[in-house]
Amino acid sequence: MTDAPAVAAASTPIQDPVVQTSSGPVRGLWRDASAAFLGIPFAQAPVGERRFAAPVPPEPWTEVRDAVEFGATAQRGDTGVTLIPEPSVPGDATLNVNVFTPAPGTDAALPVLVWIHGGGFTAGSPASPWYDGAAFNRDGVVTVSLSYRLGFDGFGLIDGAPSNRGVRDWLAGLEWVQQNIAAFGGDPSRVTLAGQSAGGGAVLTLLGMPQAQHLFHAVWALSPALTNVPVDRAGTLTAKLARLAGVAATRDGFASVDEARLLALREEAEKPASGKPLDGIREMLTDGLSWGPMLDGELLERPTLEALRAGVGADKPLVIGTTDDEFTMATDGMKSKLRIVPPGVALGQLGLAGARRTRYLAGNREQRAKGTAAMLGRYVTDTVFRAPVVRVARARAEASAGAGAGASAGAGAGAGASAPTWVYRFSWVSPLIGWACHCLDVPFWWDCLGSTAGIAHLAGSHPPQALADTLHAAAVSFVRSGEAGWPAWSQRPGTTRVFGGGTSERDVVSDGYATAEALV
Repeated sequence: MTDAPAVAAASTPIQDPVVQTSSGPVRGLWRDASAAFLGIPFAQAPVGERRFAAPVPPEPWTEVRDAVEFGATAQRGDTGVTLIPEPSVPGDATLNVNVFTPAPGTDAALPVLVWIHGGGFTAGSPASPWYDGAAFNRDGVVTVSLSYRLGFDGFGLIDGAPSNRGVRDWLAGLEWVQQNIAAFGGDPSRVTLAGQSAGGGAVLTLLGMPQAQHLFHAVWALSPALTNVPVDRAGTLTAKLARLAGVAATRDGFASVDEARLLALREEAEKPASGKPLDGIREMLTDGLSWGPMLDGELLERPTLEALRAGVGADKPLVIGTTDDEFTMATDGMKSKLRIVPPGVALGQLGLAGARRTRYLAGNREQRAKGTAAMLGRYVTDTVFRAPVVRVARARAEASAGAGAGASAGAGAGAGASAPTWVYRFSWVSPLIGWACHCLDVPFWWDCLGSTAGIAHLAGSHPPQALADTLHAAAVSFVRSGEAGWPAWSQRPGTTRVFGGGTSERDVVSDGYATAEALV
């Protein structure tokens, strides 16, 4: 980007910046032309009596508090090599934010980007080097990454404890942004939410929550894993975990179990009943994620799609999209076993049958020619990621047209004048992995290809900077102005921007998700 607004930050700062927050003063550190404030608590540490409680504002402090290292993360232990480098940081105070700003302590009123990380609601970290806000700072955007409780601690159904604690963490973090971001040079009335995978599902969940509407004004969802866990499934998982732990399925019972042991038992409780690969995939497609936002009748009264169809969040612009083959790299390991299995038979084992299977195979001839493993990978990609993109876009279109309940008294906060929905695909293929796979778009979106942390093992040694320039520019444009830069799906249904998929960096196609149509 070359047209970023001028920012009132010293070119050669003499001392590290200090900013006064609602809880007390914090000291960050300068890095070139912007500053980082790391690990600022937005709530008290969720340990002891607060372990399964709703987030509580931090105790105030008066002395300047150093915010120069990442705070503790809810993700624990050594995760090994992951698609996105997301380190675990030990410690209790896991509810914290990281703020990256070119204008600390000024009234610059810059637009704000708030990032919610992915990881299937059980893993992931806001401390990833990929989530550093330097590129967005360069382009005049204050950037925040937000932590939240994961897995059972964040989303398990516990008798005697508030539900959806991870969702409550999102809300508390966003309230902190509203109260404090102006001191960091940001504008609390210009907050864009963004997230990838589970983080993408998180920002869509917030878009559909009436009680969250005052906290942001726009959303960008990358490869969203939209999850609405039914109460009965959450209860079944809780009961299984309690049996494994040998405790009552209550707050006191689970609080008596050491965190590390409960984490190991949680992973045991999540294992599929069968060890067969296709059975495991079928179970995931049927039941969804084990942990995540739960339909508790309080915070989440109805599924997100229903809320969007009813007009909640209709006044907020949305960009939503996926990579072309989110899951296919995971089925590559089954090539030899599936070599002689016809694609139709394998899809039948995953539960796709009859006319829908026939239509789906007909609409995916090109993928089918790549083999059964590739076909299954595309099917899982379409089921979990791509078909939901179309459902979300259509739900918002129905709200706009008044076909749903958007104009009724039940629409809730956020219903009003309709804002556009833009849809995209990321189609550049990793030379190492052979697919436009899950997470591949993230370093392009953040414009961090120059980072040495984990880029080469995912995108190769020479990923195209021009593609990062284009995708990041679209993100900056959206955060600044609410305009994505290509025709909106809401104006012409099916319209999709394809990043990296063809010979032109400005590809727009008329029906970019046609191959997933049979599953919608």
